[in-house]
Amino acid sequence: MREMYKAAGIMPEVYDFCESIEKSLEERFKAIDTVAEYNQLKVVMAMQANKVSEAHFQPSSGYGYDDLGRDTLEKVYAHIFHAEDALVRPHITCGTHALTIALSGNLRPGDELLSPVGKPYDTLEGVIGIRPQTGSLAEYGVTYRQVDLLPNGDFDFENIRKAINERTKLVTIQRSKGYQTRPTLSVARIGELIRFVKSIKPDIICMVDNCYGEFVEKIEPTDVGADMCVGSLIKNPGGGLAPIGGYIVGKKECVERAAYRLTAPGLGKELGASLGVNRSFYQGLFLAPQVVAGALKGAIFAANIYEKLGFDVVPNGTESRHDIIQAVVLGSPEGVIKFCKGIQAAAPVDSFVDPEPWAMPGYDSDVIMAAGAFVQGSSIELSADGPIKPPYAVYFQGGITWYHSKYGIMMSLEKLVEAGIVDKSQIIHRF
Repeated sequence: MREMYKAAGIMPEVYDFCESIEKSLEERFKAIDTVAEYNQLKVVMAMQANKVSEAHFQPSSGYGYDDLGRDTLEKVYAHIFHAEDALVRPHITCGTHALTIALSGNLRPGDELLSPVGKPYDTLEGVIGIRPQTGSLAEYGVTYRQVDLLPNGDFDFENIRKAINERTKLVTIQRSKGYQTRPTLSVARIGELIRFVKSIKPDIICMVDNCYGEFVEKIEPTDVGADMCVGSLIKNPGGGLAPIGGYIVGKKECVERAAYRLTAPGLGKELGASLGVNRSFYQGLFLAPQVVAGALKGAIFAANIYEKLGFDVVPNGTESRHDIIQAVVLGSPEGVIKFCKGIQAAAPVDSFVDPEPWAMPGYDSDVIMAAGAFVQGSSIELSADGPIKPPYAVYFQGGITWYHSKYGIMMSLEKLVEAGIVDKSQIIHRF
């Protein structure tokens, strides 16, 4: 195996160092496999309960009336998330689009949106109107208020209580860290926050941005009181097979309002042809628990490698995991760029391409993205990205298989050693 990795571009010193890390993680990996097994049964049982059959894979066109596969898939999602209803569509282009639909469908002029977990993900700034953007919620008279997390990552309950007022209609809770180095929120902590918010104003809609968190734990935010849970199918629940799409699950009235925003008032979920993607949606969902397990192993592997080399990592090498993202603070633009070049070099698609930072739409700085994926932008596949700004952190995620994720991390270290950002003597000494 050592020779095989050498042929794949990994120097023996890097291989030996990484193998020593992997051996130390056997118990962590067993625990991940246990959660994956639980979630695999949950998915299979949901498909069985809704009598999924080959007929559900057939395409529809035009208006998509009576698309049995589409409608049954939404029942399967609702079953898995223990929710009243679901909207699962290829017409949802990305996670930001899914969140926009959920927000704009459930907010009205004069309402206020509250984020009690600090700044939302960069692309939502334009949606909300924090950064002026045509068509933002702010242009429609929706105001926004934010309460930052405390320095230790805890909720600022005192100021959350003060922020909630008669106009507060919807609370948005971002589970994952985005381009920040704050802790990812566990489902239990999300439940604690939802209970607190609803104790102050019971009719507030609590929406969770669940991107990167699906199937990481045995329960989902809808199990602890979330009125809506929103995500992308080219992340965890698509299992690497979904070519596009997003989902919104939760209370029936919330999902219905979002559906009216996706299509048109009065039409809602009744329209929307599946165009032949149903099979990929079903099969990707079936594979998702195991795919997420592989990505989690890769994240923990990366955390332990880079932590032992002296870099700050979030979460650290021993913390519990609540999403698939691993942040590594490299401290320089060169470090972020070389890390991403290593991930790209390990890809099955476009491995020969050199990623470079660029002014990506929706971000306030240049961003570098490495993703040699079968589905463009699929971050459940091996990928890494980060803004070129302090603290110069890179965010690694994905890997449809654990072995590919492992190779990607090893190649990222290879590139850092080649560039002299990590001294070879460090890995020899630590090994």
